[in-house]
Amino acid sequence: MREVAVLGIGQTKVDEHWDRSLRELAGDAVLAAMYDAGITVAEGLFVGNMMSGSANHQQHLGAYIADWVGLRYAEALHVEAACSSGSAAFRAALMAVASGALDVAIAVGVEKMTDSPGAEITAELATAADYDWEASQGLSFVALNALIMRRYMHEYGWERDHFAPFSINAHANGAHNPYARFQAPISEAAYRNAPMVAEPINLMDASAIGDGAAAVVLVPAEKIRSGGGKKIIRVAGSAAATDSIAIHHRRDALWLSAAERSAKQAYAQAGIGPEDVDLFEAHDAFTIMAALSLEACGFAERGQGPRLALEGQIRPDGRIPIATRGGLKARGHPVGATGVYQIVEVVQQLRGEAAGTQVDGARIGMAQNIGGSGSNIITHILRAD
Repeated sequence: MREVAVLGIGQTKVDEHWDRSLRELAGDAVLAAMYDAGITVAEGLFVGNMMSGSANHQQHLGAYIADWVGLRYAEALHVEAACSSGSAAFRAALMAVASGALDVAIAVGVEKMTDSPGAEITAELATAADYDWEASQGLSFVALNALIMRRYMHEYGWERDHFAPFSINAHANGAHNPYARFQAPISEAAYRNAPMVAEPINLMDASAIGDGAAAVVLVPAEKIRSGGGKKIIRVAGSAAATDSIAIHHRRDALWLSAAERSAKQAYAQAGIGPEDVDLFEAHDAFTIMAALSLEACGFAERGQGPRLALEGQIRPDGRIPIATRGGLKARGHPVGATGVYQIVEVVQQLRGEAAGTQVDGARIGMAQNIGGSGSNIITHILRAD
């Protein structure tokens, strides 16, 4: 297998893009990544998306987007893995280049969610749950995470306000990201007084949907010439793992086994441990998921994820910075695009391009994208030369 590097990145602002179609959003990100990479052609395009068939009445996204960006005749595929669709597309592009099948591949994640009524999007998101045991009983993803959070608080003695630093950190960082949907910090009082969505999850515990796209160009590392002012960003580890879709079928509802497995595999590939990671773009769709991810990946002891946030260790100047460009909470969560946004943001940090939230001396970054409520988890580790 060949070593693979990120040559270019591109993204659009997460927002309500009433005047931009699905293909235009994806195209803007792809063309920006190609421009950043200094290329005009690519052999493969891998599109991560969850709900275009229902929300946009459009499938067959590989050809749909390849044609739009001038890559007609290139190999092009649509990859779906619920909320981890973006990183699944990145992994598909990575394996294509690593195997030698392709020399230049582009991964793009795109989602356009705000054109559809909120109730329809909520129902579509629930298709990533187990329909027989969860969705058909009326459980939304907010409700599922509320059940997990309530049990976590009961088992480990945390109060709801102890999760506030996760949201406060995300919004403080998002204020420096021009691509984030929310670009203003929030206070502890704002968190505490936010409307309740599903007890104990309030509005500030949950990420917002949105429209957006992000893209990455991948090439064999050996073909990148040093110089030009940009660091070479290599993919040091890539792993994926699954767990049961239904939460009640898991051996432990408070442990993300797929996160633990994929992280351990990625660590082994990269030859590092959690103590070597300089920043972690966690899948903070809900504050409870941020805590569980920190624990499963070895950054915190079991039941102690909130302690890292309370101690300030997740801030850009802390031990393990997360949500450094706003995370899902402040950047927004256009589900099929989120995994690629995370990769783009890690690359920005490793290049030293994360103005306002730059992690000093960042050399190794990790991104973890969660599909469903922990049923499909993909972890990537990137390293700067």
